[in-house]
Amino acid sequence: QVQLVESGGGLVQAGGSLRLSCVASGIALSINNTNWHRQGPGKQRELVASISSGGSTEYSDSVKGRFTIARDIAKNTVYLQMNSLKPEDTAVYYCNVQRGVRGYWGQGTQVTVSS
Repeated sequence: QVQLVESGGGLVQAGGSLRLSCVASGIALSINNTNWHRQGPGKQRELVASISSGGSTEYSDSVKGRFTIARDIAKNTVYLQMNSLKPEDTAVYYCNVQRGVRGYWGQGTQVTVSS
């Protein structure tokens, strides 16, 4: 049974930092692509960062240069380091792992950035 558990969200002032974690069980992050998505209030869910099985990373233009996705294979965990946070980064952040055409999702963690 695949399970993804996110943590690390919270309330932070603009300009601050947070690090989100996604701990996976039942699936190996080292051989599957892992993504962080977010959904802000009244907005559609958007992909913000990806790390491939080979370790290549990609970012949306809205977070490029501020967010960093990384993984610890030994801990089967993916992180999202978020710096220089802006109020528009306020959203529920979701971890997603793709195994072929099937996707697995965590429950999400709330990030709120105050101005």
